[in-house]
Amino acid sequence: MTDVAVSAESSGSPVLIAANSRKTGGTVRFVQQILPFVVFALALLAWELVVRINNIPHYILPAPTLVLKTLWDNLGSLMVSWLYTMKITFGALLLAVVGGVALAMLFALNKWVELCLFPFAIVLQVTPIVAIAPLILIFIDSTTAALLLCAWIVAFFPILSNTVVGLRSADHNLRDLFTLYRASPWQTLRFLLVPSAMPYFIAGLKIAGGLSLIGAVVAEFTAGAAGKETGLASRILEASFRTEIPKMFAALVLVSLTGIMIYLVFMLVSKLVLGKWHESEIKSSR
Repeated sequence: MTDVAVSAESSGSPVLIAANSRKTGGTVRFVQQILPFVVFALALLAWELVVRINNIPHYILPAPTLVLKTLWDNLGSLMVSWLYTMKITFGALLLAVVGGVALAMLFALNKWVELCLFPFAIVLQVTPIVAIAPLILIFIDSTTAALLLCAWIVAFFPILSNTVVGLRSADHNLRDLFTLYRASPWQTLRFLLVPSAMPYFIAGLKIAGGLSLIGAVVAEFTAGAAGKETGLASRILEASFRTEIPKMFAALVLVSLTGIMIYLVFMLVSKLVLGKWHESEIKSSR
């Protein structure tokens, strides 16, 4: 009986419980990480089987294997177009970040400026880019500059609105403390408002990253541009006109992978910047 009691006591020891908990937690995290890839692979397998079993022609629905083969065969030309799309996407995103953050800081420092300019930002946001892209393409001679402007319009507002909300979210007690110590507006902005706005800014950056890609692709669809200096949207249009459906799917795969890459990059930025101090990343990393 003594051995049984000792065994029962030892099996319920805090050390073993903690070890079992860590092991269980590690298994759960592993399953959570691998599950999306398994589900995606099963979806691709189902797609492949449906096409093969029903003998669906490739000009209606190509199989994933054919799409990958077409992507590999046309990788050179598609990568040239991909680089052009990336140039437009990240150029527009950089302009949106610089303009959005600068204007948001100006709004935080001067209420009258916000009252005067914020309606224009809202107008840009609620106006469909498809509706104004033809006008932009008419007024601006350079197609690249026109596409850059269209993508910037789409990506600008999330940066501006999220940063403004973040600058306003600073604790009022800390604001009073800065006022008590007679901090200048720029000191308050630098040491209080900017750190408070950082999580909101990064959230807006995640949204704007995808929107800048969408804006670049949609603007090029509207432009119907052709030639050497064109992006993936032009390759999609060209393939659809020639009924080269596998090539169209290959270009779509590149667009989707680019969007996923942009999102993952900003997720990494969020963890690096906020991981050690902000509750959103601290809780998600546990």
